[in-house]
Amino acid sequence: MAVLRVLLPRVRGPLRPPIHSSVWRPFASGANFEYIIAEKRGKNNTVGLIKLNRPKALNALCNGLIEELNQALKTFQEDPAVGAIVLTGGDKAFAAGADIKEMQNMSFQECYSQKFLNHWDCITQVKKPVIAAVNGYALGGGCELAMMCDIIYAGEKAQFGQPEILLGTIPGAGGTQRLTRAVGKSLAMEMVLTGDRISAQDAKQAGLVSKIFPVETLVEEAIQCAERIASNSKIIVAIAKESVNAAFEMTLTEGNKLEKKLFYSTFATDDRKEGMAAFVEKRKANFRDQ
Repeated sequence: MAVLRVLLPRVRGPLRPPIHSSVWRPFASGANFEYIIAEKRGKNNTVGLIKLNRPKALNALCNGLIEELNQALKTFQEDPAVGAIVLTGGDKAFAAGADIKEMQNMSFQECYSQKFLNHWDCITQVKKPVIAAVNGYALGGGCELAMMCDIIYAGEKAQFGQPEILLGTIPGAGGTQRLTRAVGKSLAMEMVLTGDRISAQDAKQAGLVSKIFPVETLVEEAIQCAERIASNSKIIVAIAKESVNAAFEMTLTEGNKLEKKLFYSTFATDDRKEGMAAFVEKRKANFRDQ
C-alpha cells in the first residue's frame, strides 16, 4: 500500500519509455487523462492497453490515478471489440506504492467512514482478463495492484515487495491476503514483516509471476498473450476466469461443484457449439461471443 521514497533512487528526469509499436491507436472514449495513457492495441484493436503515467513520482498511486484507471477499465469492459486488457507502468517502476502525502494526515475515523482504498478493488470486478506487465518497482500498492490482475508478466529487473511495515502500518489493499495465497505463508510473512523485496526470478519461482521477459519486450509479450485470449469467445473466457478465481474463495468440493455448473452453462452458448463443430470439421472456429 505504501513505500518509503528514501528507499528508492532519486529520479532525475521523466521516465517515458516508448511503447514498442509502429501504430498508435488513441483511446476510443476520447478521455483526457492526467495520470494514465489508454489505447487499443493488437492487429484488430482487441487489446486495451493502460499505462500508469506519473513518471516523476514513480507511478505512485494517488486517488486521481486510481479513478482514471477505473474509468479506463470500465470503458474497455464495455467495449465489445476488446477481449483482454494489459496494465503496465514505466521501465523503472510499475508503481512504487500509494501516494503517502495523500494519506499521511488521515485519521482512523476518516479511513473507516470513507472506506479508504475500497475503490482500488474495481479492477477485480472486471470480467475481461487483465494482464499486469511489470517492469521495475512493484512495491506496496503497486504489488497489490499487480496481484489484483489475472496474470503477471515481469521484466527481468522487476522487484516486488510490501514495505508498509517500514512506514509503521500494514498493507491495506490485499497485500497480506493475495500475497499469502500466491507465494505461501512463510515467504509472504517474511516480506510483510521485514519489508524486503524479491526479484522477478524469485517471484516466478514462488508462483507470483508466470513469465519473465527482457525489459524492452515485456509489454509486447503481454499484448500478444492478450491477443491470444481475445481470439477466443469472450463469454467463455469470462466464465473460465470466474471459475479459476473461485478457487481462492471456496473449498475444493465447493469449487468443483461450481466448475461443473459453469461447464454445463457453456452448453447453452452458440460459441460452444461452434468450437466443437470446428474441432470435428478440422477448421478454425468463428466465435461470435454468443
